[in-house]
Amino acid sequence: MVATCPNAGVEDGCAAFSDETPGAADGVQVATAFYPLQYVAQRVAGDLATVDNLTQPGKEPHDLELTVAETAAVADADLVIHEVGFQPGVDDAIAQNATGEVIDAAATVGLEPFDETAGEGDGELDPHFWQDPLRMADLGDAVAAELGRADPGHADVYEANAGELRSDLESLDADYARGLANCERTTVVVSHDAFGYLGKYGLEMEPIAGLSPGAEPTPADLARLQDLIRDEGITTVFSERLVSPRLSQTLADDMGITSAVLDPAEGLSDQTADEDYLSLMRANLDALERANGCS
Repeated sequence: MVATCPNAGVEDGCAAFSDETPGAADGVQVATAFYPLQYVAQRVAGDLATVDNLTQPGKEPHDLELTVAETAAVADADLVIHEVGFQPGVDDAIAQNATGEVIDAAATVGLEPFDETAGEGDGELDPHFWQDPLRMADLGDAVAAELGRADPGHADVYEANAGELRSDLESLDADYARGLANCERTTVVVSHDAFGYLGKYGLEMEPIAGLSPGAEPTPADLARLQDLIRDEGITTVFSERLVSPRLSQTLADDMGITSAVLDPAEGLSDQTADEDYLSLMRANLDALERANGCS
């Protein structure tokens, strides 16, 4: 099989098999549901596996409906990595078609409930675990173990790659902790509830919409956010790349403050085709430090 690497970033280590590559036809086949899972799989697999992403670049993962070809990728994969409950269409395709091993990232890393004050409540679990680099590292360890079982001759390589990934992610986690330790403000207004795991660094996230990026806030929601912006001296309303910035921009304009991008890192777009998870997260850290007056 010839590898395809949608959503690949500059440091992803995307597997690049060709028809002339020795052993290409026998290589391990991995299907991932959306970009952060792909990033982990590519870093751990290196050049020993073909990693296909089911969510194409520029697509919002919440809205994914699988094509026939993407369903076939699930059926052909030796390993499928997804997150139960995040993309119901992928869950259904795996239940009906997967023949290889399956990793549920949610069960692997452990999810936390939404902050009830941020608009979800009722103990619903927040699926956006990749905002916590250390949970991404835990997923990398699990992927290495599964790839090692599928390809025992290279188990030591997968383990070493996961170790290098963990080192990078621990460094990112430390940079977040250090960069957000001393800030004039800790409240961040974001487009939708995708950043709750950043609470570990002392931030309080206030989403305009709820879990779904396309949700519409009520007039009462907007009034509460306007009061919050005035009372806490918030300087920035954050939008994101894969959905319309209309609500964020309108709120910022109404309040006379700045609108900026905070990328949920759920997928790459035309603007971020040369980026990867690490660079997106570091750009987010820079934006948060500027918006919140961190020093």
